[in-house]
Amino acid sequence: MTLEKIRELVRSDLTAVDRTVAERLHSPVALVNQVATYIIHSGGKRLRPLLVVLAARACGHDCGQHVEAAAIIEFIHTATLLHDDVVDGSSMRRGRETANEVFGNATSVLVGDFLYSRAFQMMVKLDRMTIMNILADATNAIAEGEVLQLMTAHDPTTTESRYFDVIYRKTARLFEAGARIGAVLSDAPAPIEQALADYGRHIGTAFQLVDDTLDYEADEARLGKHLGDDLAEGKPTLPLIHALQHGNDAERSMIRDAIEHGGLDRLDEITRTVASLGGLAYTARRAQSEADQALAALSPLPESPFKQGLSELARFAVARTN
Repeated sequence: MTLEKIRELVRSDLTAVDRTVAERLHSPVALVNQVATYIIHSGGKRLRPLLVVLAARACGHDCGQHVEAAAIIEFIHTATLLHDDVVDGSSMRRGRETANEVFGNATSVLVGDFLYSRAFQMMVKLDRMTIMNILADATNAIAEGEVLQLMTAHDPTTTESRYFDVIYRKTARLFEAGARIGAVLSDAPAPIEQALADYGRHIGTAFQLVDDTLDYEADEARLGKHLGDDLAEGKPTLPLIHALQHGNDAERSMIRDAIEHGGLDRLDEITRTVASLGGLAYTARRAQSEADQALAALSPLPESPFKQGLSELARFAVARTN
């Protein structure tokens, strides 16, 4: 099932999410509207809001609050993108210039803050303290993940354990929160809520692992960003960590130097080395394992087209090429 087919299962919900996003974006400050609209409508797969509505529907929710929750998740995610691109000095995302490249770093950071605060205003209106707790904790974890990533940047001694801690906080935690919220809105029993939280955590981890592989082997035009961005920023992602553990002295020295100093001077050579040492294949296997665990986590849910959509979303997370 393609991503578009999965979306068709909840097309009316996603249309309502888009409408809610547009309405909640409005600000009397023109520049806020301009920047927020630029980033929100710059493409992207909208996997996180899709995950929220599929999870809610799989649990039988039909009261409409899942639309607001999905918009909240999208706002939080978009705020992280605005901040990430400033921290990383990124110039391209989703095939176009980043907001910080167009509007400047200060504006991007402040509009990111606006989106965070708007998301929390929307949470208050939902009037579900459990959801407020889930998203407050998730947002805090994302910030911690960003700081941890700064601490591991340019550090070739970063371990797999530390790497997985970073990507759980930075990426998987919001997937986990989105899936869990779908259960909470539906007043699903605790085992279902936990099952969906586990599903979200595993699919989010798989998604990031695939991202880290694509940074070395994707088609740049389809990927929508520059290849080697992680290497240029000195990020020790799993393909590099694995290669460091299995290379000879010369190969390890080259990869360590690239992590420590960043840059893309030897990108082609490093990519070939990482591939030959099994770094890309190893990361892909770990991603598939996470997707398999996500699928297994869905077993307590009753059969429905929406559960099938969640299953297909897990498969898409590892099969995608951008």
